[in-house]
Amino acid sequence: MSSKNNLGAAAASGVNINGKLPMEENEEEEIWKVAVSRFQAREEEIERKKMTVKEKVQQRLGFAEEATRCLTQTLEELEIMGDPMRKEVGMVRKKIDMANRDIKSLAQSCQKKEKEYKETLEAFNEKNKEKAHLVSMLMELLAESERLRIKKLEEINKTVGTLQ
Repeated sequence: MSSKNNLGAAAASGVNINGKLPMEENEEEEIWKVAVSRFQAREEEIERKKMTVKEKVQQRLGFAEEATRCLTQTLEELEIMGDPMRKEVGMVRKKIDMANRDIKSLAQSCQKKEKEYKETLEAFNEKNKEKAHLVSMLMELLAESERLRIKKLEEINKTVGTLQ
């Protein structure tokens, strides 16, 4: 058969050139339209959500900018607001710092002198003990010397008494 015969036969049997029935073609087209419509609906929903998020971000940025402005203004007010006693307070603080340095220096000197005093007192007590020991030894030596002299005198006295 020729191709003309095939077309004629297809037309006679209700099949189109693509080999599909006209009903199937309409259904496919309807399915395609529904799919495109759903796709467009999803795209629109995504776009709406995107716009909602964008609006929220813009709103938060606005709040952040307002908060920054408020904080900047507060900071400027704090810097402008001066303490009327600032100079006097500064001078007193400087004097306190100087006094603290002097106290630290004096404390170190005091600790050094206390250490020297303790060492000197210890040496003094040691020398006093040594002196007491030496005095004790001297007293013993003097007592021994006196005893020996008396003994010697008694011997000499006996010797002189026997000579007579």
